[in-house]
Amino acid sequence: MPVKIRLQRHGKKGKPYYWIVAADARAKRDGKYLEKLGAYNPNTNPATVELNVDGAVKWLQNGAQPTDTAKAILSYKGALLKNHLAGGVKKGALTEEQAEEKFNAWLDEKAAKIQAKAEGLTEASAKAKADALAAEKAVNEARIAAAAPVVEEEATEDEAHVAETEASSEEE
Repeated sequence: MPVKIRLQRHGKKGKPYYWIVAADARAKRDGKYLEKLGAYNPNTNPATVELNVDGAVKWLQNGAQPTDTAKAILSYKGALLKNHLAGGVKKGALTEEQAEEKFNAWLDEKAAKIQAKAEGLTEASAKAKADALAAEKAVNEARIAAAAPVVEEEATEDEAHVAETEASSEEE
């Protein structure tokens, strides 16, 4: 039975959400699967990926073939690297501790890159909001300045009317 690690589509129209599954290659795209390995949400920026790395490595070692997209996701989360390091341990090139150390160092580096991207997106969003607010204030000030002479004339007329009524009330 040939096994594939692939994506299974969920979510609504226009808002896809995928499960990462190990499934028989002959099964339908959204049909029966052997094991759910994680989830992938491309709607967020950066994309949200939850993956059981150890489960994925187990399937890879048993001969499961990932599809192109699944391979990219496995690489992004480090499952392919962990599989590679496990092969090195099996051959005797590395010890288990060295492999874990390399994998954890890679994970820390990857987390720093993802955090930097998220911070960059947050800063860009904040800058865009500040620019929009400044532009809106400029438009409002221009609108007030254009309407200001009309408001002053009305105000002077109102003041004159108030003064007249006060004068007539003082005379009485």
